[in-house]
Amino acid sequence: MAKRKAAGTPRIHTAYGLQVGSKVRVADNSGARIIQIISVAGYRGRLNRYPKATIGDMVIASVKKGSPKMRRTIVRAIVVRQKRPYKRESGEMIVFEDNAVVIVNPQGDPRSNEAKGPVAREAVSRWPRIGTIASTVV
Repeated sequence: MAKRKAAGTPRIHTAYGLQVGSKVRVADNSGARIIQIISVAGYRGRLNRYPKATIGDMVIASVKKGSPKMRRTIVRAIVVRQKRPYKRESGEMIVFEDNAVVIVNPQGDPRSNEAKGPVAREAVSRWPRIGTIASTVV
């Protein structure tokens, strides 16, 4: 079976807010609380340059804090909030209070049934299934 790519709109260039090694809050009820990014799915960069991620990107990460069942596992996640300001196509600047991700399966479907806090509109337009579990879309 072919892997599903990000549905909806294509990736929009925004300011990169996270890189490999960043520890990020998990904004869902999957059991993980803190994850550390170990790779960015689909990132093609220069030799020796750290891969970077922004809103709507899929990252591969290791669970550092959480339930004993989730700890020390490798998961995929979608970035839904970032502290670094980025500009929308309409010209408005968006800044979130923290960096956060939602844990998903390899096809991009959320592994939980609730996302805490606001979720960026760019992430929902790229991954529509995240919009179904989001409490607020900003």
